[in-house]
Amino acid sequence: MRRESLPPLSKAMLGRLARLGQKKHRDSEGLFLAEGLRTVTELLESLPDLSMLYALVLDEKAAEQLDGLERFRGKVWLAGPDDFRRLAQTATPQGVCAAFRKPESGEFRPAASRSFVVALDDVQDPGNVGTIIRTAAWFGAEAVICGCGTADPFNAKTVRSTAGSIFALRIVETADLAGSLKRLQSEGFTVAAAALDGHDYRDLPEWPARRALVIGNEANGISAEVLALADRRLLIPHAGSRPAVESLNASVSAGILMAGMAMDS
Repeated sequence: MRRESLPPLSKAMLGRLARLGQKKHRDSEGLFLAEGLRTVTELLESLPDLSMLYALVLDEKAAEQLDGLERFRGKVWLAGPDDFRRLAQTATPQGVCAAFRKPESGEFRPAASRSFVVALDDVQDPGNVGTIIRTAAWFGAEAVICGCGTADPFNAKTVRSTAGSIFALRIVETADLAGSLKRLQSEGFTVAAAALDGHDYRDLPEWPARRALVIGNEANGISAEVLALADRRLLIPHAGSRPAVESLNASVSAGILMAGMAMDS
């Protein structure tokens, strides 16, 4: 598709896409916005279906750089600097922005006898949430379940931090994380929680086929209600007699524990 054949972005479409910067509009429209060449390219390459792309907006430079636009005919528009200033959530827009349909939500049901799930309890930093989603996809998690207080997995910063892994696994938002975990336990899942009073994660016995890892709030950890449900409490030990820092970043802790849980067989 030649750049000259791309239609200009209409004011109506610009307004609709710009509103996706707000969660209430993302929820009502069932869409989310992604920006930046790398993020958008990776999402386009991982589309489960072409219908999941709603709109692709490019400036002239990006339109010349991107290949394969023909397959998105009817969904690609050309926009100028003023348009991108309205759309972008970053200080320096890259001239690439896309709106995608949110993946199917609703209650998570494991697809097989062996399953790994990550649950987020009030993880508030969008960068942490996005990085955990990306890491969970790397370690083959079936789903990431986001409880109340957790940053919206579809806001722009979270989406950037996922590095295009949004479609690689199920993302479930729930108002009752404890209830979701109880249901998983009834279906044979062992629930593990990161906790300061836990046992060294390297010393625990072999993991069962179904396991769920809970990561808590950056400052306060896992809520008492959720922690009380844990079948196992996991601790990442520090080196030396005392730690050189107060704590690990939530996404770093999640990555270490996922490596231990997901790779165990």
